[in-house]
Amino acid sequence: MMLENKNGIIFGVANKRSIAWATAQALHGAGARLAFAYQGERLKENVESLTNAEMPGSPLYSCDVTNQAEVEAAFKSVARDFGRLDFLVHSIAFAPREALEGEYMKVERDGFLSAMEVSAYSLTQLARAAAPLMTEGGSIVTMTFHGAEKVYQGYNVMGVAKAALESSVRYLASDLGPKNVRVNAISAGPIQTLAARGVSGLSTMLKHHAERAPMKRNVEVREVGNTALFLCSSLSSGITGETIFVDCGYNVMGL
Repeated sequence: MMLENKNGIIFGVANKRSIAWATAQALHGAGARLAFAYQGERLKENVESLTNAEMPGSPLYSCDVTNQAEVEAAFKSVARDFGRLDFLVHSIAFAPREALEGEYMKVERDGFLSAMEVSAYSLTQLARAAAPLMTEGGSIVTMTFHGAEKVYQGYNVMGVAKAALESSVRYLASDLGPKNVRVNAISAGPIQTLAARGVSGLSTMLKHHAERAPMKRNVEVREVGNTALFLCSSLSSGITGETIFVDCGYNVMGL
């Protein structure tokens, strides 16, 4: 129960296969009290059904990160319900499907800006809102992918957005370190989530990763959740500004 008496909020649960939900299960299992942010009524129903079954009483807040008023309202609700915030999990990303297809250089301005706003800027936006509530220090964890460093066909503008996200992690770690707030990213291997299905060639990617990774398999979503638990706990108290790979070692391989 390493997170007993700790409060946290999770952004990005879409369904039971979400990395964010596996993270919630790990954090809840360690004793944390959780709140969840969702976008839109459809996702609210999904989150509500999951939390009612496994984490009854968890506050749910509507929060579209492209709407600053909703972000401010959500954190006012967190302050009302929790008083103090100990960690935040950012597991949200978006790009229009057409921005993930074909050649990257053909991405349109609107698709590029949309991907950057939701997938990268939102971390800075949420960190700024959460930091005043982290009065006893805290941890902010986001989710990224190897496509931030290497070219993955079909990932395109999302790879550029994830690169910006990883850079944001480092700058936020510098800004928030004096307040004892740590900021880190988890770079998970490919997983069959709702978001990943928007990437063409996912099945080929999964097969290639399993063949090339030192552990000869794909990562499991619970393993990503357990790493997030580590980063949200005091066990990682000296770690900030890092991108931690949870991909069965795929990223270390050359030829």
